[in-house]
Amino acid sequence: MPNSTSTPFNPTQLVQQATQALQTALSKPAEQAADQLRGLQPLLQAFAQAAQSLAANPHESTQRSFHYYQQNLLLGANILESMLGQNPSSPPTNVIEPEKEDKRFNHPSWSQGYANLLKQSYLLASRYLLSTAQSAKGLSPEDQAKVEFYTQQFADALSPANFLLTNPEAQQAALESKGESLLNGFKNFVTDVQSGRISLTDESAFKVGHNIGVTPGHVVFRNHLIELIQYAPTTKQVHQKPLLICPPWINRYYILDLKPENSLVKFLVNQGYQVFMVSWKNPTPEYRNIGFENYITDGLYAAVDATLSITGEKSLNAVGYCIGGTMLGAALAIMQAKNDTRIATATFLTTLMDFANAGELKLFTDEAQLTALEKQMQRDGILSGRSMATTFSMLRANDLIWNFVVNNYLLGKTPMPFDLLYWNGDNTNMPCAMHSWYLRQLYLENNLIKPNKLTLLGTPVNLQSISIPIYMLTGVTDHITPWQACYSALSQMASNNKRLALTKAGHVAGVVSPPTPEGKPVKRSYWVAEVPAGGKAPTAEKWLEKAPQQPDSWWTDYALWLKPHSGKEVEAPKQQGNKAYPALCPAPGTYVLEH
Repeated sequence: MPNSTSTPFNPTQLVQQATQALQTALSKPAEQAADQLRGLQPLLQAFAQAAQSLAANPHESTQRSFHYYQQNLLLGANILESMLGQNPSSPPTNVIEPEKEDKRFNHPSWSQGYANLLKQSYLLASRYLLSTAQSAKGLSPEDQAKVEFYTQQFADALSPANFLLTNPEAQQAALESKGESLLNGFKNFVTDVQSGRISLTDESAFKVGHNIGVTPGHVVFRNHLIELIQYAPTTKQVHQKPLLICPPWINRYYILDLKPENSLVKFLVNQGYQVFMVSWKNPTPEYRNIGFENYITDGLYAAVDATLSITGEKSLNAVGYCIGGTMLGAALAIMQAKNDTRIATATFLTTLMDFANAGELKLFTDEAQLTALEKQMQRDGILSGRSMATTFSMLRANDLIWNFVVNNYLLGKTPMPFDLLYWNGDNTNMPCAMHSWYLRQLYLENNLIKPNKLTLLGTPVNLQSISIPIYMLTGVTDHITPWQACYSALSQMASNNKRLALTKAGHVAGVVSPPTPEGKPVKRSYWVAEVPAGGKAPTAEKWLEKAPQQPDSWWTDYALWLKPHSGKEVEAPKQQGNKAYPALCPAPGTYVLEH
C-alpha cells in the first residue's frame, strides 16, 4: 500500500491510473461475458421460483412485513424518546443488536444519534430480507441454499458501513486527518484495481524463505509438477519411518510452515519426525491437459518413491490436506486394491471425500455454472488463482471483502501484517483438465464415495476398502469442508484404527493451531475420540456427544498418535537427499516462488 507521505499528491495522475486500471479490469471478451451470464440462469430461475412461492402465500408475507413495520415503529419511538428525554445524551434502547461475531459496527460512533438509527434500520432490513428468502417454499435444497446465500451477499453489500456517506467512523477519520485518509484510500483503491484484488495484509511485511516458510531443508527432487522438500532434523535421534505431507495445490504449501512459532512442520521436526513436503508447481496454460491422475502419479507417487529411497524405508506415513487429502484417499484405495503397502498410515486434514454435504462451495458447482467455467478454462488453459480466491472470499464476505473495503478505502489504512492472510492471497492456478474433472466427478456427482464408481489409473476406487490406520482433523466452523461430511467418509472406511480430532476453528485456523506457549492462558480446545470401523460407526452427532473435550492444540495429540506408527528411533541423517536424489537447492525451493 502506498504511504501518503512518500509521494506528492497528483490528482490527474491518480485519476488516469484509476481509469486505465478499471478499463483493464472490465475489458472481458464478449464470449466470456456471455458464458458467465448463461451460468447465472439457474440462479435467476431459483429467485423467480422463490418470488412465486412468496406471492402464493400472501398471508405469511403480510405477517412478516407487519412485524418488520412494527419493529421500525419501535425503533423510531426509541430514538425520539432519547432525543426528547430528560437526558438526550443517553443512548436509546436498541431494538436490534449486531450478532456477536459481527464487527462492522464496533466503533463507538455507531452507538450515537443518526448512525445508531441507521445501523438498526439496516439490521432490521437485513433480517427481514433473509427471513423472506428463508420463507420460500417448494424449492430444491440446492436452490433454497442459493437464494439464501445471495440474499445474504446482497444485504452484506448494502451495509451502511461500506459507504463514506453513511459511515461515521470514516467521516470522523476524514475530518481529523483533513482529508488525508480519503486521499490514502483512493491511492489504495487504485493500487488494488491495478493488482486485480483487494489487499488483505501488508504484503511488504512477508517474504517466503525469509520470515515465512523458513524451516531449514533442501529440495531433493523436482519434476514438472512438484518439488520435494526434505527438512533438516533438529534432534540427534529421529523416528525411522518418514512423514510425507501433501498440501493442497489450490494454495501454497507454506501454510504448514508459516512463522517458526506456528509452523506444523517445525513442530513435527522438533518431535523427531523425518518430514518431507510436496511443493506444487503453479500451472501455466501449457498445463491444460494435466489431470487428477497426473497429480497422483507425478505428485504423490513420485514423492513416495523419492522419500523411501532417501530414507531406505519400505513404507511411510502420509498426510493430505484439503484436496491433497482427497487425492491421498483416492490413491490409498488404488493401493489397497493392488496390495501396495508403501503408505503405512494416513492423516487427513480438513479433507472432503464424501461431497454430498460439501458446504457452501456447492453453490458454485451446478451444471450451468460448471459448463460456463469449463468454457473459460478451455480458452485459458487454467482457472486463475484469483478467480478461486474471489470464490472463497465470497463465503466470508464481511471478513474478507467488506472489512478491507472499509479499512483500505474509506479509512485509508494499510492492512495489518498477518501471515495467514498473506498466504491466503498467494494464489495458484488450476489446470483445466484436473479442475473440470474434480468439480464434475466429485462436487457435482459425488462419485468418489460411491464404491467402484470411479476408475483411476485403471483401478476401480473404493474408499471403504482402506484399512490402514487413519487420523483425521476437522473443524466445527469449516465452511469449505464441513466436519460432518469429513466424518461421513471416515466412518465408512474399513480401518479399525481411526481417530478423529474436531477443533472449534475453521479450514485454516483449525489446522494452524500450535500449542499455547508456557505461561500463557489456554484459549483453544478440541474434541477427540476413536471412530469404529465401517458399518459400526455412530452418526457424527452421536460421536460428538461421547467425544471428550481436550484443552489446547490437537498437534500434541497427533504427535503422540503418530509415534507408535513411526518405528524405532535412529541416528538423524547428516544431510538431505542421497545419490539418487541429491539436494538441488535450499528450502523453500523455486516452485513456491513462481507467480
